[in-house]
Amino acid sequence: MGLIGEVLMLPFAPVRGGLWAVSQVLAEAERLYYDPATVRAELARLEERLESGEISEEEFDRQEDELLDRLETALHSGAGTDNGTTR
Repeated sequence: MGLIGEVLMLPFAPVRGGLWAVSQVLAEAERLYYDPATVRAELARLEERLESGEISEEEFDRQEDELLDRLETALHSGAGTDNGTTR
């Protein structure tokens, strides 16, 4: 964008900066959500909840399936392994 374009877009700089910040937060949240270590830790906590009687076997199976789907997605896409860099 040329100098005139930059000057004309200057009033929108806070909006562009805000959108950039939101996109960075979303990218980091997604990276953490699909991080294999995070998913494995959640699986361990889920098993502890089952053993303590906090949740039923059916609830355990449902949540375990969701976590295993996340783990499979993470392992196939390589999510959580890029150390915060964009893909």
